[in-house]
Amino acid sequence: MTIRTSFERLLSGMAAASASSALVIGIAASGAAVPALAQEAPASAPAADAAQRAALDIPADVVLFGNDTAVRKPTAVINGEIITRSDVDHRLALTLLANQGQQIPQEEIERLRLQVLRNLIDEMLQIQEARANEITVSAAEIQQSYDRVAQNFRRTPAQLDAYLRENNSSDTSLKQQIHAELAWSRLLRRRIEPTTNVGEAEVQAIVDRLNAARGTSEYRVGEIYLASTPATQNETIANAQRIMQQLQQGASFAAYARQFSEASTAAVGGDLGWVRAEQLPDPLANQARQMQVGQLAGPIPVPGGLSILYLIDQRQVLTADPRDAVLNLRQVAISFPPNVTQAQLQARANAFADATRNIQGCGAVDAIARQLNAEIVDNDQVRVRDLPVQLQQTMLNLQVGSATPPFGSPEDGLRVLVLCGRDDPEVTNEASRERIATQLEQERVGRRARRYLRDLRRDAVVDYR
Repeated sequence: MTIRTSFERLLSGMAAASASSALVIGIAASGAAVPALAQEAPASAPAADAAQRAALDIPADVVLFGNDTAVRKPTAVINGEIITRSDVDHRLALTLLANQGQQIPQEEIERLRLQVLRNLIDEMLQIQEARANEITVSAAEIQQSYDRVAQNFRRTPAQLDAYLRENNSSDTSLKQQIHAELAWSRLLRRRIEPTTNVGEAEVQAIVDRLNAARGTSEYRVGEIYLASTPATQNETIANAQRIMQQLQQGASFAAYARQFSEASTAAVGGDLGWVRAEQLPDPLANQARQMQVGQLAGPIPVPGGLSILYLIDQRQVLTADPRDAVLNLRQVAISFPPNVTQAQLQARANAFADATRNIQGCGAVDAIARQLNAEIVDNDQVRVRDLPVQLQQTMLNLQVGSATPPFGSPEDGLRVLVLCGRDDPEVTNEASRERIATQLEQERVGRRARRYLRDLRRDAVVDYR
């Protein structure tokens, strides 16, 4: 682990920055995807299911005639435009990259393939609707965003092209994702955002509630919500358990939330943002209070279905959190050759530990790095809470000019962090009115965007081949 993260780990940790796609980072932050408080549960699920069935005049016992609806069609024509089998295969490979090489059962892959096809259909509808509103995205703009993704992953565009090809995907698939995101974001800015307003009284009411709740716990929670009915409950539970198993083996929570969650937050990797327990449904609130940061829980029965929770972080409302301190760090790192023996590894590790144990300030780092033939990486904008949990308390207890104990592995090498300076967080006396207004507005834009896309699906002519 270094302050800079490898491409594969960034790929699996993309939740924090993507607006509405599984891999695109920082492309259209003001687009369709926004945080919400929790899943939008159907109204009184069993009763609602019965009412909907009655309204459609569907008998309780259904006998199917004719075509086998279980046949899975690999491609589709959307309003005359084709999604090919290769399109699906390349996007599926792109999605599987988020699982850090974890083995996924074939049954799970086939279910994921169907979800990928649905996502590609949505992207096609978004691009078509933007085009109908005379909104275009140039090839140069798409390439610029693609270049930025490559830069975020510390690769050149050509290297990213090669990496995607090596993993059975393509730059075309990622660029299609970028195209859809940019087009949809611009369409929402033209059609929805100008007519979405937040009243001053609404903002003030939330400010008052936050001030009254000062010092209480607030949670940043990720959720995968799976809707179910009494008839599908067993199947939904089994599905949730399979997802839990994959997550526990290291799969990306954000990627699975995007593919499988039926909540409004699926587009942002299931991230509910910062919420207090009282803002969550009771089953989720009770679970969140008992969880540790980084812990998974579920499946949890909730109105209308099941939820899987992931506690991303925790803090106190309007209270300064030491983990918000911004650090100025110097990282000293050594690596080991592939054929190193255990004796050689141990000797070099011991020498590294001895040399860095009593570092006397950041000014001494250069000389020690030359002595050890080590690499130095500087970063003066690292928040404590952004470091791995195992390092956070160590950094909070570290004196300026001191170094952490060595950490790492034979594969990744060893490194220490030297603390050159720390800017402690200021005490927050008032909730941010601007941030609250922005969040409310984005939530409403997201809700209207989902209705917009739902209407496009309803009106689309889709021919599965």
